[in-house]
Amino acid sequence: MTPEGPTNNLIAIASGKGGVGKTWFAITLAHALARAGRKVLLFDGDLGLANIDIQLGLMPKHDLGQAIAGKARMSQCVERFPEGNFDVLAGRSGSGSLATLPPPRIERVGRELTALAGSYQHVLIDLGAGVDKTVQMLAAQASRVMLLVNDEPTSLTDGYAFIKLGWASHPGMDIQVVVNTAESANRGRKTYDTLAKSCQGFLKRTPGLAGIVRRDPRVREAIRAQQPLITRSPTSEAATDVEAIARTLF
Repeated sequence: MTPEGPTNNLIAIASGKGGVGKTWFAITLAHALARAGRKVLLFDGDLGLANIDIQLGLMPKHDLGQAIAGKARMSQCVERFPEGNFDVLAGRSGSGSLATLPPPRIERVGRELTALAGSYQHVLIDLGAGVDKTVQMLAAQASRVMLLVNDEPTSLTDGYAFIKLGWASHPGMDIQVVVNTAESANRGRKTYDTLAKSCQGFLKRTPGLAGIVRRDPRVREAIRAQQPLITRSPTSEAATDVEAIARTLF
């Protein structure tokens, strides 16, 4: 998106299909990094179907739509989430018009986000699900892409499609797999191995394994309460797993 290529402290959170916990993971990873003393911005890059504000119970005064429309600078749209000690740039749920932005406007978003990233140690981009042009362009801006999958066949198939298209357009893209809602660490590893085998067989290379997040009923409870899991259940299995992934990032 820019001549400089990926920005070192930008991490994109992706999924080939919806419903695998991508936004929850992005929020929890941002919180884990902040708890470790890192300065973090969580950017809602799911243009058109943004829901970070809903999961966090936020009512932002400004949102990404206003910045894109030229009504506010992107830096003015950043909102603090005190409970998690990190910043949020919300897309505002229901802003459907953002999903159809032309490439030049998406490129401008990328440039402004890159400029904003200089004030943070980590910027997490919660991408939209799928492999459309907007997702691919924002993913290319990041130095690392964390691809969430689970053991459902459609998740693995769509995850493979994301990897294939990502590497076809950006061969140097660093894609790391996160297996979410795994029955156990061993089952999660088998899920990753299934995807890795397909990649090796057809693409002649494999993505790395960023980590495994075990299935945990306290995740749903935290989402329903619009409260971060690490606040509500800091010793839960899922919280522990995400914090372990966070520690690999610094």
